[in-house]
Amino acid sequence: MYPRKQKAELQKVAVVGGEPITEELAIGLRQVVFGTPVTTPRSEWLRTGLVFREAEQDLGFGLKAARNGTRGLLSVVQAHVLKDLLFHKDCGPSPDLLLKPCRARQLEALWTALSDILWRVGEKAHCRVCLPQEEALVPHSHKYFQDGLTEKLHIFEFTNYEDLFVFIKRYTFLFAEENGPGTLLLLYCAVLTRGCGKVKLDLGSDKAFLVTAAEEGSQCVVTLLLTGRATPYLHNGVVYVGDEDHYALPQFGVLARSEVGFLLWEEDQDGKMDEARQPGSRLKTPSVPVWVCCCLGHYGVLFNTNSELLRNYQAERRFDLYYYTCGGNMSVLSVDTRCSADTREARDDMGMPSLEKLIHTKWQGARVHWSSGLAPAV
Repeated sequence: MYPRKQKAELQKVAVVGGEPITEELAIGLRQVVFGTPVTTPRSEWLRTGLVFREAEQDLGFGLKAARNGTRGLLSVVQAHVLKDLLFHKDCGPSPDLLLKPCRARQLEALWTALSDILWRVGEKAHCRVCLPQEEALVPHSHKYFQDGLTEKLHIFEFTNYEDLFVFIKRYTFLFAEENGPGTLLLLYCAVLTRGCGKVKLDLGSDKAFLVTAAEEGSQCVVTLLLTGRATPYLHNGVVYVGDEDHYALPQFGVLARSEVGFLLWEEDQDGKMDEARQPGSRLKTPSVPVWVCCCLGHYGVLFNTNSELLRNYQAERRFDLYYYTCGGNMSVLSVDTRCSADTREARDDMGMPSLEKLIHTKWQGARVHWSSGLAPAV
């Protein structure tokens, strides 16, 4: 689809063209993303870029960032980067080498991940990408508080994946700048592609917005980038909820099998799993064995290097899972699903790390062994 050999560094070129943002759209973007256009956005979104760790080293596949509200979004990008590194059709046979990519391969995986995410949000038919230029197009006023980015955006529209891919490749440096606004640019692109009105419908309220007070980001940011819809519901398909006094209203969950999965561990007041919030099979069993996961509000990525893991019963009997967070924590876990039903029922979850509990939401009752010298990461 595209050449595999790329230059090792990104060339910075001026952004030219596009449709200048209007005051109405700038206000709408800030409203749906941050809840208001008249206060300063959360600062981490303006200074967190999509930055890799050192190439050709351990964790060379990994993005890095401080723990803040961008971590959920970064975990989705990380999952798609791993999908490209491990399961691209031209990949070689050695996972160890694939997880230590050179600089050129890091960048290629990044612009591929960004293109794939945005194309899926646009239902594989269209996409809108916003990039900043020098001039502020929306004045500071009582209706809009300038943030140094939103008011400078120009918007580009695409109806062809190849054109989108070439464009993202050309301007990846704007997303990958350390201490730059790469995470917010990606979120803005996703919202513009989906449409501010549709995102509000996804959220279920005109007063709802994407960037909440959650320490590592809201689930709706994750579902927007994973599935193309900012839904708070993780079940398969559409469920109608109502009672004898109210009309049944639809709750739109996940409408198609996801390429990258999502696993969740949340606890109720008794420390038990919240069954109503569990993802459906379309998220638990993705196309490739890579999952964004959220344990008690902390985001990371679980993955296996065998593309046949979810297609071959034998492969799923005993296998390794890697767990990575953008904070640099890495753990390797061995999962054994061969234990008997009696053993599964007798297992006590007391004292079990939350990540093991999360793994059990997908492989119920499996034995999980933490590799020597590695502690549960968050």
